[in-house]
Amino acid sequence: MTAITVRDVPDDVFAALKVQAAQAGKSLQEYALLLFQYDAAHPKPLVEPAQTGETHGQRAVRRARGSANNPETWGMSTDELMELLRGE
Repeated sequence: MTAITVRDVPDDVFAALKVQAAQAGKSLQEYALLLFQYDAAHPKPLVEPAQTGETHGQRAVRRARGSANNPETWGMSTDELMELLRGE
């Protein structure tokens, strides 16, 4: 296998990834590999919210809808998706 080194990772991003890895019961290396594998299997254009004029909430809804592959979210309104994201 090939190794990847990622430089200049902001401290807040690094901390968030460490927490997410721990919550998943994985090492940071295992977790990062899972993220790479998922992204490689599900390619999509990288578009920052600032480039689209989206708010973070709108982006969350778009990503939840982007689970258009998820039959549970088909046909849901924005309000229903937000309730789902909030766990209501």
